[in-house]
Amino acid sequence: MRSYAPGFIFTTALPPAICAAATAAIRHLKSSNWEREQHQYRAVHTKAVLAAAGLPVMPSETHIVPVLVGDPESCKAASDLLLTEHGIYIQPINYPTVPRGMERLRITPSPYHDDGMTDALAKALIDVWERLDLPREDQALAQMSA
Repeated sequence: MRSYAPGFIFTTALPPAICAAATAAIRHLKSSNWEREQHQYRAVHTKAVLAAAGLPVMPSETHIVPVLVGDPESCKAASDLLLTEHGIYIQPINYPTVPRGMERLRITPSPYHDDGMTDALAKALIDVWERLDLPREDQALAQMSA
């Protein structure tokens, strides 16, 4: 395969269909504010729902919703449980990306998530937090301050 398909192995160019899709998306976003507004709303709404559930949502000025776990093994276990038990993929963020003891789940809501999905996420996180005996908001905030 490598001898007869060097373009497959060595090319870094994007396929024309991907380039056309990206161009169409850019044209659309130049004239539409709905996606940006909805994206910001979803981030704020998700942070509020998770905080109201007593989950340790870390402060963030971006659309990313970081939820503090505080331990690398627990962070990976939480991510795994969310995927296998609830069908939700959330990226675990561990050292060296973040300092030790600040391991977290990084949630990135999109404009296309809805309230039902946010509620299902909160229920799934509560289940995982209880099963793994992870620190709740008040305990996690104390850990962040220490």
